[in-house]
Amino acid sequence: MDKVEKTEVVLLACGSFNPITNMHLRLFELAKDYMDGTGKYRVIKGIISPVGDAYKKKGLIPAHHRVIMAELATKTSCWVEVDTWESLQKEWVETVKVLRHHQEKLEAGHYNQQQNSPVQEKPGRKRKWTEQRQNSTQKKPPEPNPKGVPKVKLLCGADMLESFGVPSLWKSEDVTHIVADYGLICVTRAGSNAQKFIYESDVLWQHQGNIHLVTEWISNDISSTKIRRALRRGQSIRYLVPDLVQDYIQKHDLYSTESEDRNLGVTLAPLQRNTGEAES
Repeated sequence: MDKVEKTEVVLLACGSFNPITNMHLRLFELAKDYMDGTGKYRVIKGIISPVGDAYKKKGLIPAHHRVIMAELATKTSCWVEVDTWESLQKEWVETVKVLRHHQEKLEAGHYNQQQNSPVQEKPGRKRKWTEQRQNSTQKKPPEPNPKGVPKVKLLCGADMLESFGVPSLWKSEDVTHIVADYGLICVTRAGSNAQKFIYESDVLWQHQGNIHLVTEWISNDISSTKIRRALRRGQSIRYLVPDLVQDYIQKHDLYSTESEDRNLGVTLAPLQRNTGEAES
């Protein structure tokens, strides 16, 4: 029997992570188990990409705190890491552009690896070797989605999937690009209506083969909103977030009534941008 060649996959989770919780980390484990279990895919990496401050979500604390907490949370993981590119952008970046950024990064790395493999680095030849590599790279840009390059897929919960239906929150062409060109791995709770939501959307239905629904049988109702509420009320959040994250929150006194009022009355960046484009 021929051995099936598995597609390597990188899971990308975008969001506020305000703060990161044990639930966020579980999404990666659940998705990896599911994808590896299909026999068609092999998950090689997970990426957490906290949104930038320009997203303007109510109660969103500064990105550098959210990035540090995510890094603390993934300290013991051998395959999930934090990427700061999105969080460092001055303007809010659409999710489809974040996916494209990471896919292109993988493709460029794959191309450079192919270019470098035949040339051995030797003492005294380093500068010449580097120049040759740079010249070669300039002459021949990487091909889109070359064979053997891992595929980036968006990892999300059912709430993000259903947010596709919120007017002006997503551009329809962006949703199409996400599901058609990259794909979704959506972790849903038992009894969720995710399948019904896909059925009711023509775009999602058309690309349902690229949407993987993963059922979370062990119920987990932890949310960042509930964590912040508990903190405002002086209640314990131990075992809801990693210990290092809890320690960091306490040390910097991150969540309070005042922090929850950040961006109060400010229109969410995607609504502002998409509505503005619709009006012009």
